[in-house]
Amino acid sequence: MLLICAFLAGFVSGLRTFLAATVVSWGARLRVFSLAGTPLAWMSSSLTAIVFTLLEVCELVYDKLPQAGSRKAPRPFIARILAGALSGATLGASRHSILLGLLLGAAGAIAGTFTGAACRAKLASLFGRDWPAAVLEDLAGIGIALFAVLSLR
Repeated sequence: MLLICAFLAGFVSGLRTFLAATVVSWGARLRVFSLAGTPLAWMSSSLTAIVFTLLEVCELVYDKLPQAGSRKAPRPFIARILAGALSGATLGASRHSILLGLLLGAAGAIAGTFTGAACRAKLASLFGRDWPAAVLEDLAGIGIALFAVLSLR
Protein backbone atom coordinates (compact mmCIF):
# COMPACT_ATOMS: atom_id res chain seq x y z
CA MET A 1 0.00 0.00 0.00
CA LEU A 2 2.92 2.35 0.67
CA LEU A 3 3.89 2.27 -3.01
CA ILE A 4 0.42 3.36 -4.09
CA CYS A 5 0.20 6.04 -1.40
CA ALA A 6 3.58 7.57 -2.25
CA PHE A 7 2.71 7.68 -5.95
CA LEU A 8 -0.70 9.21 -5.21
CA ALA A 9 0.84 11.86 -2.97
CA GLY A 10 3.15 12.78 -5.83
CA PHE A 11 0.23 12.77 -8.24
CA VAL A 12 -1.56 15.30 -6.03
CA SER A 13 1.54 17.53 -6.12
CA GLY A 14 1.13 17.52 -9.89
CA LEU A 15 -2.38 18.92 -9.41
CA ARG A 16 -1.51 21.44 -6.66
CA THR A 17 2.12 21.86 -5.72
CA PHE A 18 1.74 22.15 -1.95
CA LEU A 19 -1.45 20.15 -1.37
CA ALA A 20 0.11 16.74 -0.77
CA ALA A 21 2.86 18.15 1.44
CA THR A 22 0.18 19.95 3.47
CA VAL A 23 -1.94 16.84 3.97
CA VAL A 24 1.10 14.63 4.60
CA SER A 25 2.48 17.08 7.15
CA TRP A 26 -0.86 17.28 8.99
CA GLY A 27 -1.12 13.48 8.85
CA ALA A 28 2.26 13.20 10.54
CA ARG A 29 1.39 16.00 12.99
CA LEU A 30 -1.86 14.28 13.97
CA ARG A 31 -0.01 10.96 14.27
CA VAL A 32 -1.87 9.17 11.50
CA PHE A 33 1.60 7.72 10.85
CA SER A 34 4.88 8.15 12.69
CA LEU A 35 8.04 9.85 11.53
CA ALA A 36 9.81 9.50 14.89
CA GLY A 37 13.50 8.78 14.48
CA THR A 38 13.51 9.49 10.72
CA PRO A 39 15.31 12.28 8.85
CA LEU A 40 11.88 13.64 7.90
CA ALA A 41 10.54 13.94 11.46
CA TRP A 42 10.47 17.73 10.94
CA MET A 43 7.48 17.19 8.63
CA SER A 44 5.40 16.41 11.75
CA SER A 45 6.07 19.77 13.44
CA SER A 46 3.32 22.32 13.91
CA LEU A 47 5.39 24.97 12.15
CA THR A 48 5.85 22.80 9.07
CA ALA A 49 2.14 22.00 8.87
CA ILE A 50 1.20 25.66 9.25
CA VAL A 51 3.72 26.85 6.64
CA PHE A 52 2.51 24.29 4.10
CA THR A 53 -1.10 25.18 4.88
CA LEU A 54 -0.43 28.87 4.22
CA LEU A 55 1.40 28.05 0.99
CA GLU A 56 -1.49 25.85 -0.12
CA VAL A 57 -4.16 28.45 0.65
CA CYS A 58 -2.21 30.98 -1.43
CA GLU A 59 -1.86 28.44 -4.23
CA LEU A 60 -5.57 27.61 -4.22
CA VAL A 61 -6.40 31.30 -4.65
CA TYR A 62 -3.67 32.08 -7.19
CA ASP A 63 -4.56 29.06 -9.33
CA LYS A 64 -7.96 30.57 -10.13
CA LEU A 65 -6.54 33.90 -11.33
CA PRO A 66 -6.17 34.58 -15.06
CA GLN A 67 -2.46 35.35 -14.72
CA ALA A 68 -1.65 31.91 -13.29
CA GLY A 69 0.88 30.34 -15.61
CA SER A 70 1.19 26.83 -16.95
CA ARG A 71 2.04 24.08 -14.49
CA LYS A 72 4.16 22.59 -17.27
CA ALA A 73 6.52 25.58 -17.44
CA PRO A 74 9.98 24.66 -16.11
CA ARG A 75 9.83 26.31 -12.65
CA PRO A 76 6.35 25.16 -11.63
CA PHE A 77 7.02 21.71 -13.08
CA ILE A 78 10.25 21.32 -11.11
CA ALA A 79 8.53 22.61 -7.96
CA ARG A 80 5.80 19.98 -8.37
CA ILE A 81 8.36 17.21 -8.81
CA LEU A 82 10.26 18.33 -5.70
CA ALA A 83 7.05 18.64 -3.65
CA GLY A 84 5.91 15.21 -4.87
CA ALA A 85 9.29 13.74 -3.99
CA LEU A 86 9.14 15.26 -0.50
CA SER A 87 5.58 14.02 0.07
CA GLY A 88 6.38 10.52 -1.19
CA ALA A 89 9.61 10.39 0.82
CA THR A 90 7.73 11.45 3.95
CA LEU A 91 5.20 8.68 3.52
CA GLY A 92 8.05 6.31 2.73
CA ALA A 93 9.88 7.35 5.89
CA SER A 94 6.94 6.10 7.94
CA ARG A 95 7.74 2.60 6.62
CA HIS A 96 11.55 2.94 6.41
CA SER A 97 11.49 3.35 2.62
CA ILE A 98 12.47 6.98 2.07
CA LEU A 99 14.21 6.50 -1.29
CA LEU A 100 11.43 4.40 -2.76
CA GLY A 101 8.84 6.91 -1.54
CA LEU A 102 10.88 9.77 -2.99
CA LEU A 103 11.11 8.14 -6.42
CA LEU A 104 7.44 7.20 -6.52
CA GLY A 105 6.41 10.66 -5.33
CA ALA A 106 8.48 12.31 -8.08
CA ALA A 107 7.04 9.95 -10.71
CA GLY A 108 3.53 10.63 -9.43
CA ALA A 109 4.12 14.39 -9.67
CA ILE A 110 5.14 14.06 -13.31
CA ALA A 111 2.05 11.98 -14.06
CA GLY A 112 -0.20 14.32 -12.07
CA THR A 113 1.12 17.42 -13.80
CA PHE A 114 0.29 16.20 -17.29
CA THR A 115 -2.89 14.31 -16.37
CA GLY A 116 -4.19 17.22 -14.33
CA ALA A 117 -3.51 19.74 -17.10
CA ALA A 118 -5.26 17.58 -19.70
CA CYS A 119 -8.29 16.83 -17.50
CA ARG A 120 -8.66 20.43 -16.45
CA ALA A 121 -8.49 21.65 -20.05
CA LYS A 122 -11.15 19.14 -21.08
CA LEU A 123 -13.42 20.05 -18.15
CA ALA A 124 -12.95 23.78 -18.79
CA SER A 125 -13.96 23.18 -22.38
CA LEU A 126 -17.08 21.30 -21.28
CA PHE A 127 -18.02 23.98 -18.72
CA GLY A 128 -17.16 26.81 -21.06
CA ARG A 129 -14.90 28.36 -18.41
CA ASP A 130 -11.99 27.35 -16.22
CA TRP A 131 -13.17 28.12 -12.66
CA PRO A 132 -15.46 25.09 -12.13
CA ALA A 133 -12.81 22.80 -13.60
CA ALA A 134 -10.22 24.25 -11.21
CA VAL A 135 -12.49 23.71 -8.20
CA LEU A 136 -13.16 20.11 -9.24
CA GLU A 137 -9.41 19.59 -9.55
CA ASP A 138 -8.97 21.02 -6.03
CA LEU A 139 -11.58 18.66 -4.62
CA ALA A 140 -10.11 15.65 -6.43
CA GLY A 141 -6.65 16.51 -5.12
CA ILE A 142 -7.90 16.86 -1.55
CA GLY A 143 -9.72 13.53 -1.74
CA ILE A 144 -6.75 11.69 -3.23
CA ALA A 145 -4.33 13.19 -0.69
CA LEU A 146 -6.57 12.25 2.23
CA PHE A 147 -6.89 8.72 0.86
CA ALA A 148 -3.10 8.39 0.51
CA VAL A 149 -2.45 9.55 4.07
CA LEU A 150 -5.32 7.80 5.82
CA SER A 151 -4.51 4.51 4.07
CA LEU A 152 -1.29 4.34 6.09
CA ARG A 153 -3.10 4.15 9.44
